[in-house]
Amino acid sequence: MCDTVDSGTQVAIHELGNRDGEDQGWREDIKQGCSRFVRSCCTVKTAKTRLPILTWLPTYRLAWLFRDFVAGFTVGLTVIPQGLAYAALAELPLQYGLYSAFMGCFVYCVFGGSRHVTLGPTAITTLMVAEYVNGEPVYAVVLCLLAGCVQFLMGVLHLGFLVNFISFPVLAGFSSAAAITIATSQVKLVLGLKNIPRSFIKAVPTIFQKITHTNLSDMGMGIVCFVVLIVLKKLKEVDWDKKKGTLQKPPLWQKILRKVLWLFGTVRNAVVVVAASLVAYGLLTRGISTFTLTKEIKPGLPAFQPPQFWLVKNGTVVKNGPEIIQDIGVGLVIVPLIGFLESIAIGKAFARKGNYRIDATQELIAIGVTNMLGSFVSAYPVTGSFGRTAVNYQSGVKTQLGGLFTGILVILALAFLTPSFKYIPSAALGAVIISAVIQMVEYSVIPVFWRVKKLDLLAFFVTFFGVLLLGIQYGIALGVGVSLIILLYPSARPRATVYPASIAPDDVLIVQLESGLNFPAVDYMRDVVAKDAFKEKPYKNVVMRCCCVSDIDCTVVQALDQLIEEFEARGLKLHFSCMRPDIRAALVRSKIKGFRYFKTCEDAIAAMREPDQENGEVIMTDHALLSNIDTPDDDTPDNTPDDVPCTIHIPAVNVSKVTAV
Repeated sequence: MCDTVDSGTQVAIHELGNRDGEDQGWREDIKQGCSRFVRSCCTVKTAKTRLPILTWLPTYRLAWLFRDFVAGFTVGLTVIPQGLAYAALAELPLQYGLYSAFMGCFVYCVFGGSRHVTLGPTAITTLMVAEYVNGEPVYAVVLCLLAGCVQFLMGVLHLGFLVNFISFPVLAGFSSAAAITIATSQVKLVLGLKNIPRSFIKAVPTIFQKITHTNLSDMGMGIVCFVVLIVLKKLKEVDWDKKKGTLQKPPLWQKILRKVLWLFGTVRNAVVVVAASLVAYGLLTRGISTFTLTKEIKPGLPAFQPPQFWLVKNGTVVKNGPEIIQDIGVGLVIVPLIGFLESIAIGKAFARKGNYRIDATQELIAIGVTNMLGSFVSAYPVTGSFGRTAVNYQSGVKTQLGGLFTGILVILALAFLTPSFKYIPSAALGAVIISAVIQMVEYSVIPVFWRVKKLDLLAFFVTFFGVLLLGIQYGIALGVGVSLIILLYPSARPRATVYPASIAPDDVLIVQLESGLNFPAVDYMRDVVAKDAFKEKPYKNVVMRCCCVSDIDCTVVQALDQLIEEFEARGLKLHFSCMRPDIRAALVRSKIKGFRYFKTCEDAIAAMREPDQENGEVIMTDHALLSNIDTPDDDTPDNTPDDVPCTIHIPAVNVSKVTAV
């Protein structure tokens, strides 16, 4: 008895020892994997990839400093009035637009991979902020932090590919609807109307109901500002040097005048806002108050502090952190995704112009760090701005250092100019936004979609009207859903060409699969084959060409097994040809009963035509069956080419009778 106990104890101890050894083994594997990861992160190459400043700063030339200063200063003159206008669009105090305008300049200088991209508040991001924060600065700052965390995590996990599921028609429909929504929301500022809903579907009838309450002074100011902005934009775009029939160089005064006009056109927003403010201030000094002015702005720089995760009203906490996050809801996903998509599209466009490449993962990290740090200075989510990036490019910026001068200019404006911002007419800010977003309506892509692929129009209009009538999240969700259906539909309804008896021998039907064969297409393909195979005078043999089949799964294998059994029950035979070696090997391993494979259709037809010596029937010999389904070993090269030609040489081919399903 004791011997038995001792023996059992020894076995138990031995098993525990083996288990401890196994635990020690996987712990050692994890330790070694972490060690390799840390070593790979601590290389010079990784440091230069994740901190692009280490690449361009050592090669910086002093001659570039002036170009970067001019570009940064010009962008700064553009972002200041836009920041104020976008804050009004987000229904936040105006200083929050400037709070959001400078952190991205400094962070992107270190982490950014494009020398042209400038981060800051944009029309699209601001519209989404207005949608999800309901005018509460606390909500905006929390959204900034969490959106930055999502973007940074996506960058670390290399999840930037997720935005590829948002197709160009969806993006075009979204930006067009967003532009119309933004422009409609600013009509109230131009007309001096009050209490206009943010939603487009509610705002339009309300504006018409209150049109009789229009402030004519605001309307006049808004129209004049809008016209001046358009004229200055056109002057900037004029190519003065392009004169037909003459190569004469213009005199110096013309060159200077053209540069001045270009500069005024580039900083047109600042010119219009300053001019409108001077007009309003001049009238106020004479006791005339006809314009609706912006509210007084909190002076000075924001405090650098962690975001506040509670909402306080009248000294009482009315919302805590979880409740704020719940109220923001799906905005925690949509804002970072659309923000990154907007920025990477801009970055790639200007990278092509500048003949360099950018890393999507690094851009995600840069935007994520910007938003996370921006939340510590009371910013709302930011992304790359197309308009200001274009200004940066046209100003001749050489490196990311230009953003440093932009950020310094915004900080100086916050420190010294905020008392004067209260004289800015609201109509001028409304005109600035309308002139900025009117060019975002992608009407020019509609003919392109019509010519290239008409189904893209469906995704475009579904997204467009969804965003316009239902809201951002529903419009994008509907658009992405339609795009995925358009993408997946060919998998469920693959094209197939059927060769009837007039082309192949009378008792042979050939089915050419022109796309892949996946589980959604199994039932459909079975119906396609059976439609001609199971007629009153059925074919004796059906050959399926599988040269376009690149993948296969268990559902397809099971369906093929059932289809072969059904053919056998009806006295028919199903053959396969032109199949990739890996697909053929998978079917052989599945041990489908009655599986017949040939390298080409010619081989299949030749085997069918081999008569039996006794009764003259067409049969398939065991040699033909076995020799064609042997799977190659890993070390033995397969002589079957992957791109097996799917042409069979049969005389008197009548191409007009080929039917496509």
